[in-house]
Amino acid sequence: MKKRNLIPIILFIAITGFVSIHFTVKPQKNIGLQLYSIRDSINKDLPKNVASSLTRVGQMGFKFVELANYDNGKVYGMEPSEFKALCLKSGLTILSSHVGQELPSQANMAQSMAWWDKCIDAHVALGVKFLVQPFMGASAYRSLDTLKLYCEYFNKIGEKCKAKGLRFGYHNHDKEFSTKLDGKTMYDFMLANTDPSKVMFEMDLYWAVMGGAKPVEYFNKYPGRFELWHIKDKKEIGADDFMHFDKIWAGAAKSGMQYGVVEVEEYNFDQFTSCQKSIDFLNSAPYVVMPK
Repeated sequence: MKKRNLIPIILFIAITGFVSIHFTVKPQKNIGLQLYSIRDSINKDLPKNVASSLTRVGQMGFKFVELANYDNGKVYGMEPSEFKALCLKSGLTILSSHVGQELPSQANMAQSMAWWDKCIDAHVALGVKFLVQPFMGASAYRSLDTLKLYCEYFNKIGEKCKAKGLRFGYHNHDKEFSTKLDGKTMYDFMLANTDPSKVMFEMDLYWAVMGGAKPVEYFNKYPGRFELWHIKDKKEIGADDFMHFDKIWAGAAKSGMQYGVVEVEEYNFDQFTSCQKSIDFLNSAPYVVMPK
């Protein structure tokens, strides 16, 4: 065959090969990262490492972040507007933030509510959609009366958030499922005694399973209450088959899930590699369908 006849063939192969590669790239899903996952980097010498840490999060393919460092009107040692600008520069929005206070005494309730007012205003400036309390005091795990007071407290905070256009919620660990008070499972009691219009739940799937719960059963029993998910495994997501995420995802629509947030607490690799492996697994899993 003459050389001049080879040229169109080579060009055809090159072009079609490029097109094939171009169209087989898997799209990145709308998944966020809890910044506690990179605490060893972002919290070191605040605010020195904030910008470089956020840049790496954006490069990994995460679309938004959930914060875990609010203090007296600042996040990660920065003014809200400054931190927000760094996120936008990295291609990230700020979905939510973990904040909180233990249940105050009645005498200190006004002081606690003032703290929440300042916290809410700072997060309105950040543009977040959700504020999430990820803890309660030890007394809540010993007394149903105290737990009921927490529910009332959360309803008050939720009302404040709602007035400013935010959603308030609670993030679980394992003890809320494994602890019973007067014969009542704590998590069920909280779901029954908080106002759905004021309080949503961010279910940490891993801690729920570790507490002996089956997430899908909760989705069926309390549909629509779990607007956020913490997607978590023992270490990076997909490292083993402990969580059976395919079965959990079957209940996503019933749960009311609007956003999924990756959190990696322990690592087989360095923190950024483990976060990268986690989002790569979720982007590749065909059953992981995120709301638009």
